[in-house]
Amino acid sequence: MFNLNDPRWGRGGGDDGKDGAPQRPEEPRGPNQGPPDLDELWRDFNRRLSGLFGGGKGRRPDGGGNGGGGFQPDMKSAGVGVGLIAAVLALIWLGTGFFIVQEGQQAVITQFGRYKSTVGAGFNWRLPYPIQRHDVLNVTQIRSVDVGRDSVIKATGLRESAMLTEDENIVEIKFAVQYRLNDARAWLFESRNPGEAVVQAAETAVREVVGKMRMDSALAEERDQIGPRVRQLMQQILDRYKVGVEVVGINLQQGGVRPPEQVQAAFDDVLKAGQERERAKNEAQAYANDVVPRAVGSASRLQQEAEAYKSRVVAQAQGDAQRFQAVLGQYQKAPQVTRDRMYLETMQQIYANVTKVLVESRQGGSMLYLPLDRILQQVSQGGAAVAGPESGTGIPSAGQPPASVPPAIDARTRENARGRDRETR
Repeated sequence: MFNLNDPRWGRGGGDDGKDGAPQRPEEPRGPNQGPPDLDELWRDFNRRLSGLFGGGKGRRPDGGGNGGGGFQPDMKSAGVGVGLIAAVLALIWLGTGFFIVQEGQQAVITQFGRYKSTVGAGFNWRLPYPIQRHDVLNVTQIRSVDVGRDSVIKATGLRESAMLTEDENIVEIKFAVQYRLNDARAWLFESRNPGEAVVQAAETAVREVVGKMRMDSALAEERDQIGPRVRQLMQQILDRYKVGVEVVGINLQQGGVRPPEQVQAAFDDVLKAGQERERAKNEAQAYANDVVPRAVGSASRLQQEAEAYKSRVVAQAQGDAQRFQAVLGQYQKAPQVTRDRMYLETMQQIYANVTKVLVESRQGGSMLYLPLDRILQQVSQGGAAVAGPESGTGIPSAGQPPASVPPAIDARTRENARGRDRETR
């Protein structure tokens, strides 16, 4: 129909022979033949467009009307052509309603400017413009805004970051608010300027938090608590106004909380003193952690030793009492035998720890002195005998008491021996 490869395109006389007009023979194009005339191209285009809408059947009988005028179009063919063009245009118009939402984004669809729905990531379709339109927002992107500028307010002569504390002192605070969108509809329709609403909510929250703190606390002890408190209060304010924002974090900038420049040096000294106090406190705590466990261990050890000594003494006393009761029963049955046995056991215990023995002689009443320590010493050295003062054996002669034994002890020993002999008889 509209074929640019047609050799008759723009050459005139391009009748297709359907209306009975004689066809003109095609003239071969020579090498010197020029390009087709623009007027001929335009007339050929009009003829072919007229044939599309049924104009080919309305030519005059004399074959005139090459300019495309004076023909009666076929209304049925014209309706088909118009419907086809309208259908193509309608499809193109409906195709403009397709759109793609990337991951991490949301699209808000409005119908005649009013909120319709919110769609997530993927391939979506809406009614084409001007019925519906969509706005795409990134809901996972972390956005940041700085709060606390250094610009000076002329009315007060203070910076915008200055604020009052509970004890009516002035501090300057600079921080950054990090947030992201959690409701695209609220971000677009609930607030005229949501970005400015975030800044105002941050300033309101930080002034309320700092206004309930003393200056020393804001600069030192409770400085780390300012960020979490501001974040919590700020989130409550934004939720109450339905801004559609989730506060991710509050980051105090370097030197974010500081006193005015006029008293900066004095507060630096105060901070240093506080740090020294904390260091001394930590050292004392470390010393206490080292000494107290050792003292507790020593006390526990002494207590256990006392308990062990108590148990040993009590057990020994109970054993002695039981042994006494057993000996008492045997003594009541045979007093003499028990007495002799106890005497022998006692003497055995005594002689087991002595190194000198006095032996009584029944014939002459004299005593023999046995220096067992010297005898054992000479035996260990390989000696065969020990020399005495008179006989050379170290044993005193009968009838002569040893020089090392006092007379009183000798008499008492003899008396004890005579008593034992009388008891034996």
